[in-house]
Amino acid sequence: MTIRPDSTVSSVQTVTYRWPTAVTTDTPELLRWTGFGGALLLTAGAWAASARAGGLALGVAIAGAGLVVLAWTLLGRTRPDAPWLRRTLAWWCGPLLVAPPLFSGDVFSYLAQGEVAANGLDPNVVSPAVGASAEAVARVGVYWRETPSPYGPLFTTVERSITQVTGGDPVAGIVAYRLVAVLGLLLVVWAVPRLAAMTGVPERAALWLGVMNPLVLWHLIGGVHNDALMLGLMLSGTVIALHALPELKWWPFTAGVVLIGLGAQVKLPALVALAVVGTALARRLGGGWARFVAAGLAMVVAAVVVSVVTSLAGMSGFGWVQALGTPSKVNSWMAPTNWPGYLAGAVFGPESGQAMISSARIAGLVLILCGVAVVIDRQLRGRVSEVTALGMMMSLIVVLGPVIQPWYLLWAVLPLAACLPVGKWRTRVAVLAGVFALLVPPLAGNFAGRMPELIGAYVLGIALVGGAYLVLRRARVSVAQA
Repeated sequence: MTIRPDSTVSSVQTVTYRWPTAVTTDTPELLRWTGFGGALLLTAGAWAASARAGGLALGVAIAGAGLVVLAWTLLGRTRPDAPWLRRTLAWWCGPLLVAPPLFSGDVFSYLAQGEVAANGLDPNVVSPAVGASAEAVARVGVYWRETPSPYGPLFTTVERSITQVTGGDPVAGIVAYRLVAVLGLLLVVWAVPRLAAMTGVPERAALWLGVMNPLVLWHLIGGVHNDALMLGLMLSGTVIALHALPELKWWPFTAGVVLIGLGAQVKLPALVALAVVGTALARRLGGGWARFVAAGLAMVVAAVVVSVVTSLAGMSGFGWVQALGTPSKVNSWMAPTNWPGYLAGAVFGPESGQAMISSARIAGLVLILCGVAVVIDRQLRGRVSEVTALGMMMSLIVVLGPVIQPWYLLWAVLPLAACLPVGKWRTRVAVLAGVFALLVPPLAGNFAGRMPELIGAYVLGIALVGGAYLVLRRARVSVAQA
């Protein structure tokens, strides 16, 4: 067709793109609703599976989880801005707020421990089997019924308060714990971009890898883990303390240290952030080992004061000190330090295997301490940033610790998301997060004797996600140009 110069007819050019190599401004919207649909499927499948609807419901839940992971992965190739990512996070979290507890039954342990505390007993000393009602104990996983709480006094206070407010009703209790998890997530969403700004990492990149990570959705919101509160307090306290250092604003710095200390009163690993902040303080005061020791002692004193005040104010007592080793009583197959023991047990018998596990755990602890010392030395000399030091030390604790759960990876992934530049290490962290997001079935439980059902559910889920990927790949976006 020939168009004259004075013609009023406009030509329209249609350009087509193929997924996932093409990136257009319309692509993120399609991925947003794909992830939202996956969250809906996960929630619906989980409710149906919990009502014993069989392998089909479990397959739907697995497919929903796979769709969210797929949408998140492809979203990493696009360039949406930070506000868009926050809104998408809210959409993806929405269905999970009304889901049954996902990927873990730890929230039922929280409910039972809260009942123990509400009965005037110390849950760090008295197990649910002794101090809680039979109904509460029946919902707790068999491994933890005879085990006292391993958590700090702040979380014990939260547990007791929720039990007192809800009257021990499990549904209301789960809702309350989920609200606490949402509060923790909001603190994380506030803190991660600010940590990224300190290292020069784009805000959207930090939000994508750190906050929109499926592990966050699954385990902080869906699984209702208290790690949400620990991480929120730790990361927000780190931001406040580090922002106060350039001008030595002591009150904000102290507030940040207190928040980190409170995070450690939920779960002890948050104390690592005090090592980072204390080292940063020593550098700000001029560096050198004398200032480092002085700053370190100040952090120790602060941690002790926060611990004592929290224990006394919450009337939780100090039983939590003797319960710090409780999590390691169960051998975690994900922990690399346990692998030599499993191998020895298979070859030489259970006793040899357990002895090897104990030895390997000691070796892992020694390696953690040595690694932390190296990282602190590098931070003190200015060779790594504060955020990088936090990510590296948390990585050491996760990889070499005696227990690994999928949600433990978030201890390291969140600070790493705020400091890793685009490159192979960032890609490796993203791949690891994606793999661990699909490693555990959506509904926690013992699948012994139900392996055919579990395998069939995964086959169905993989098939549905594969079909969705092909649909996304063939999707076309038309761009009108005048």
